[in-house]
Amino acid sequence: MPMNPERPTLTTRQGHPVSDNQSLRSVGERGPATLENYQFIEKITHFDRERIPERVVHARGTGAHGWFEPYGKIGNEPAARYTRAKVLTQTGMRTPVFLRFSTVIGARESPESKRDPRGFAIKFKTVDGNWDLVGNNLKVFFIRDAIKFPDMIHAFKPDPVTNREEPWRFYDFIANHPESLHMVTWVKSPWGIPANYRQMEGSGVNTYKLVNDQGVAHLVKFHFQPRQGVRNLTSQQAAEIQARDVGHATRDLYDAIERGDFPEWEMCVQVMSDDAHEELDFDPLDDTKRWPEDQFPLLPVGRLVLDRNPDNVFAETEQSAFGTGVLVDGIDFSDDKMLQGRTLSYSDTQRYRVGPNYLQLPINAPQEKARAHTNQQSGQMAYYVDPTGANKHVNYEPSMVAGLREAPKPAREYHQWVEGHLGRYQTTRTVDDYRQAGDRYRSFEPWERDDLVANLGADLRECPEPIRLRMVWHFWHCDEDYGRRVAEAAGVDLQQALQLPPLEGKPAPHQRRDGPTYTSGRKEEPDRQAQTQDEMASAK
Repeated sequence: MPMNPERPTLTTRQGHPVSDNQSLRSVGERGPATLENYQFIEKITHFDRERIPERVVHARGTGAHGWFEPYGKIGNEPAARYTRAKVLTQTGMRTPVFLRFSTVIGARESPESKRDPRGFAIKFKTVDGNWDLVGNNLKVFFIRDAIKFPDMIHAFKPDPVTNREEPWRFYDFIANHPESLHMVTWVKSPWGIPANYRQMEGSGVNTYKLVNDQGVAHLVKFHFQPRQGVRNLTSQQAAEIQARDVGHATRDLYDAIERGDFPEWEMCVQVMSDDAHEELDFDPLDDTKRWPEDQFPLLPVGRLVLDRNPDNVFAETEQSAFGTGVLVDGIDFSDDKMLQGRTLSYSDTQRYRVGPNYLQLPINAPQEKARAHTNQQSGQMAYYVDPTGANKHVNYEPSMVAGLREAPKPAREYHQWVEGHLGRYQTTRTVDDYRQAGDRYRSFEPWERDDLVANLGADLRECPEPIRLRMVWHFWHCDEDYGRRVAEAAGVDLQQALQLPPLEGKPAPHQRRDGPTYTSGRKEEPDRQAQTQDEMASAK
C-alpha cells in the first residue's frame, strides 16, 4: 500500500471543506447534539443508504419471540423509585418481546463463527407502546461520537478495490482512535467469537436515563446476563465449526427453542446520579468505557425468556426494524453522542430499507393495547389508513369537531437544564482510553490472553510498518506485558515503537498497574474453554 503525502481536503457533498470530522456539534463538551448538524446528517443519511436490500450492518441474523417480566425492584429498592415505566415496575405483567441476534460487519450469508461483535436488539411491545433496546453482546464500543460511525464501518468492511477485509484498514482506523483500544481488546480475545447466541451477554451499550413520577432522572446502563452461562471460542475452535456449518448459531437457537430448552437472561441495570461525575477518570456518557461494577453494581430488574421461533424468517426476522429513539415514558435519552446520532440513523435506515410504513408490519407494530393512532398517511406500501377514529375526514390536530387529541401530560415532567457554547468538542477525560483496556487485559485468563495476542500478532503482520509500530505503542501504554507480547507476535522492535511521540492532538496516555476495577462476571463459569470444547465434541 503506497503512502501518498499529497492528499485532497475532505469536504461535504456540497463541496464545503470539513475542518473537524471527529465531533458532532453539541452544547458544551457534554451537552446534547443539535439538529443543525448538517455535516453529520449528510454523512449518516448517505451511509444509511449504502446497501440494497440487506442491512448495512447487522445483516447476518436470526431472531425469536418471547416475553419479559419485571421483578418490580431495582436491586433491593422498588423500581418506581427510579422509573415510572410500567414495563419495569409492574410485577406479574409479561411484555411480549422479539429479540434479533446478529453479527455486525459480515454480509447476510457470512459465517456466524466469524470474529465480530454480536447484535442484541430487543423490541419490547409494552402497554405504553414499543420500546427498542438496540445493543451488542459487549458492554463497550469502538467510538464515542456518532460522526465517526461511517468511517469506522468503512474501515472494517471490505476494501472497495480488493473486496477483501484488509487488516491494515482496520488497524489504520484504530491507531488513530485510542478510545477504540478497549473494544479491540475485547473483540480480538475469545469474547469476540461467542460460542452461540444463547450463551452470550447482551448490553444496551449506550447510556440512557430512568425518570420517576417526580421527574427525577438517573443515568442508566442496561445489561443482560445469560442463565445458560457464557461460552466463547478461540480462533481455532471457530475455524473447526465454520468448516462444518456457517450458520451454527442460528441452528443452535432454533433447535433449543423447538425442544423446549428456552434461553433466558436476567436484565440488570447500573445506575448513577444524573450529573457529570467529575470524580471519575472517564465520562459516564462515553460508550468506549465500562462503569466500574464495584462502584455501580449490576442490579437485577427482571427476566427475559425466548420461547417461540418465527413462523417466517423474512416476514419477521428480516423485516424487524429497531431504533434507539423508540422509548417509553419513564426511559429517556441521555446526552451520549453515540445514542443521539444512532437515534437519527437507525430509524432513518428502516424507512429507507423497509419503507416509510415499516411500523405497519405486524412484527414492528405495537401491541393492540397500544395501537398506533397518528395523522401520518400515504407513502409507499401503506396498507391501512390512520387515523382510526370515527371521523376519517380530520387528519390534522387540533380540531374542534373530531380527530385525535394530545395525551395528558405527566404530573411531573422531566426537564434538563442545558447551557453551553455551541461547537465541536472531544472529551477531555481520556485517561481510561488506555487504563480500561489494560484492566481488561489483566483480567483475562491466561488462555484468553494467549488467543488475544496471537490474533493481534497475525493481523499486524499484514499491516504496513507505521501501523504496526503505532499499535504496539498503544498496547504498551495499556499494559507493558500486553505491548511486549504483541510486539513479539507481530515481529515489531518494541524499542523502536516506544520512540514514537504521542498522537498529534491527543493527550499523552497514563498507565496503571493495579488490577481491574470491574468484575468479569465469570464466577459461575470458571473454565469456558473446557465447556466449549465439551460442547463441540458432543456436536460432532
